[in-house]
Amino acid sequence: MSTTTIRIEDELKARIAAAAARSGRSSHAFILEALSDMVERSEMDEELHRIADKRWAALQRTGESVAWEDAKAYFQARAAGKKAHRPSARKLGG
Repeated sequence: MSTTTIRIEDELKARIAAAAARSGRSSHAFILEALSDMVERSEMDEELHRIADKRWAALQRTGESVAWEDAKAYFQARAAGKKAHRPSARKLGG
């Protein structure tokens, strides 16, 4: 394991210490978890953007999309535990 040194403003350091104490962890453990959470969030954001870019490219290439009302009904049925048929894509503007 390597060591990294960072400079933290006194106010932030105090807030970290207080939050760590409330959670029953050391400041070190609290900071490590916060860094890990931030890296994970960043990676998830990158993946979301990658998927969105891929789907946007497919939409531009095919001109096909699922109507919002159809998608909404499908997701609501699935969330309610019901079986639902996936809505079909259709050309935009038609």
